[in-house]
Amino acid sequence: MLFIKPTTLLFVGDSITDCGRDRESGGTDLGAGYVAQVQALLDAHHPEAKVRYLNTGISGNRVTDLEARWDVDVLAHQPDWVSVLIGINDVWRQFDNPLVEQVSLPAYSEKLQGLVERTLPQVQGMVVMSPFFLETNAKEPMREMMDRYGAAARVIAKRNELRFVDLQAAFNDWLAHNHTSLLCDDRVHPNAVGHNIIASAFLDAVGFQW
Repeated sequence: MLFIKPTTLLFVGDSITDCGRDRESGGTDLGAGYVAQVQALLDAHHPEAKVRYLNTGISGNRVTDLEARWDVDVLAHQPDWVSVLIGINDVWRQFDNPLVEQVSLPAYSEKLQGLVERTLPQVQGMVVMSPFFLETNAKEPMREMMDRYGAAARVIAKRNELRFVDLQAAFNDWLAHNHTSLLCDDRVHPNAVGHNIIASAFLDAVGFQW
């Protein structure tokens, strides 16, 4: 398991990470989603790890938003490990709000790579999590585009020798047995079961012993 000594682990991203956290807490309120589930499982099963958890996710964020607030909401906390989950809104805005300036796939890749380059010299490591869309039809337009952004996140993780969490694959395994409606209404914001899928995939990637 990666976290074998006192560690500050910071999670950053959009609404999936935010999940109703108190933004006045300075990151110490973990919200009601996968971040809180990671904390509960790690603390229960690896009390020797002594992990300090921070959540600086903000609902609606795209990679451009992360870029603008990275110094204050990530680097200023001096984390040992950073986990980033971004890209869902970068895709979604291209379908539900075509009037805003869009984040193209090349721009997404460039900006995510830039965040990694800014961060790696100051941390022990990073985890990149793929964006996802809870749709089983891989040819559906938004799912197809999300897969391309997820593939770009994978390339960046591999290029920089980072841990990568393929959340789309994790959800695909579950959706092979159940309908999307059992996880969420909008194919994006999962319920507690969906957040457990995310938390479990993250923990697998960092070598958690179940």
